[in-house]
Amino acid sequence: MTHRQIMEALSGLLLGLFVAILSSTVVSNALPRIISDLDGSQSAYTWVVTSTLLATTVSTPIWGKLADLTSKKLLVQLSLLVFILGSAAAGLSQNPGTLITFRVIQGLGAGGLTALAQVILATIIPPRERGRYNGYLGAVMALGTIGGPLLGGVIVDTSWLGWRWCFYVGVPFALAALVILQRTLRLPLVTRAVKVDYLGAALVAASVSLLLIWVSLAGDTFDWWSWQTVAMVLGALVLAAAFVLVEQRAAEPIIPMRLFRNPTLTLSVVASLAVGTAMFGATVFLSQYFQIARGDSPTKAGVMTLPMIIGLVGSSTVVGRLITAYGKWKRYLVLGGVLLIVGLALMGSARADTAYGLLAVYMFLIGCGVGMTMQNLVLAVQNTVPLHELGAASSTVAFFRTLGGAIGVSVLGAVLASRVSTYMADGLAELGVEGSGSGSLPDISTLPAPIAAVVEDSYGRATGVIFLIAAPIALVALLAILFLKEIPLRTANEDTAQTLIEDGLDVAGAVPLDKSATGPSTQASGPGRETVDDTRGGRTDGGER
Repeated sequence: MTHRQIMEALSGLLLGLFVAILSSTVVSNALPRIISDLDGSQSAYTWVVTSTLLATTVSTPIWGKLADLTSKKLLVQLSLLVFILGSAAAGLSQNPGTLITFRVIQGLGAGGLTALAQVILATIIPPRERGRYNGYLGAVMALGTIGGPLLGGVIVDTSWLGWRWCFYVGVPFALAALVILQRTLRLPLVTRAVKVDYLGAALVAASVSLLLIWVSLAGDTFDWWSWQTVAMVLGALVLAAAFVLVEQRAAEPIIPMRLFRNPTLTLSVVASLAVGTAMFGATVFLSQYFQIARGDSPTKAGVMTLPMIIGLVGSSTVVGRLITAYGKWKRYLVLGGVLLIVGLALMGSARADTAYGLLAVYMFLIGCGVGMTMQNLVLAVQNTVPLHELGAASSTVAFFRTLGGAIGVSVLGAVLASRVSTYMADGLAELGVEGSGSGSLPDISTLPAPIAAVVEDSYGRATGVIFLIAAPIALVALLAILFLKEIPLRTANEDTAQTLIEDGLDVAGAVPLDKSATGPSTQASGPGRETVDDTRGGRTDGGER
């Protein structure tokens, strides 16, 4: 395919991904105001984020597996619809519980968009050229990440709109994305008559959910060292063990255990888990830091985080082009890992009165680190697996990245709440006031000046603590990256239609072919079938529409 053909095919996909990112990030700067209006606590703030990440985590491998079995185009359209329905319903929420529920629906759609964007990109573009288009993917994600917080801040600060419009604003973009996807995305249809491993999905969801519920409740509802802790942790481990056993016996497992025989995938999973934990766990609370610790408006808080987004979009775009030009990828992963560690460690010095110029530099380093590592870990894996396993392999890496994010947000959110409570109790005691606050997110503008100063200082110091915890987690990612073997990027997708046919797969229909009847020169042809034109990347009648 020519560059123009590829960009036409990706246009609707990129717009759909933009809608998903925009709808997610538009809430970030509004969340402190939303939780305050709904009388939610710090735990509710954490779970509004964690619930989406958890649903994304659990659904990502399911979408990835479905992408190996049926129409990728239909799946990406379905995931976009689910995401938007969840977003619109979230705008009707009247309490933190309903908001968290609808955010779960959002996460289910986001899991599809996360997995399918990478899978579709890998389906039509060979690894050597993929770095360039991964850069476009990163740029679109960064654009949504930049525009979302700014737009969300403006919506919240505009009295005649209100925070509920943060959930409605993505709907017209989504409708446009659906129309463009229908008109521009053309893919060969490869289907297999197998079943999805829903038991495995249920077990991993139960295991992760139980672990995250324990983290959010421990130290508040019950002690860290208690019978509830023992029961929840043991229960999570038992469910995880059952998941592994089920996956080993399932005909079509959600996460094929055989993939972990590939050292590149195993190390990339470890790195992605650590990157997700450090990045999501620390940066999701930046908006809260700027609005509560520094007293900024939602709009200004969005502007304040721009250095991190600029670092992300710049590094992902530039590095993507460099990888395409020279075919080398490990050096950028190593550099990204180092920058991420340095940025997180420096952000550990953040306080309520830290000079913004220093914070901007620290956030820029974090953004560069994320931009160089996140997409390129997926690229490294995609380069080492056959085409018919791209969905499972890509979604496995995405699964562990979002799992790390869910764990990071939950754990570091619990640490933040604990530290804030401790610092506030100490600060209020110095003022002669007993207690540590009501537990709800405070509105700084309504507090007396002495109390507001204590709250700002408490949130500033607590935010520094969670970044200090995130830095050594990022070190784990760097160590995994150092052990990766740099395998030259393939210059073509090696699994052509002929290879798939020889594996017994029908390239255009839903019925497996008789492998014994397929000769070396056989091509998928005839009514309703699509052939592969290796010289032009073109198509014949009957492919996926």
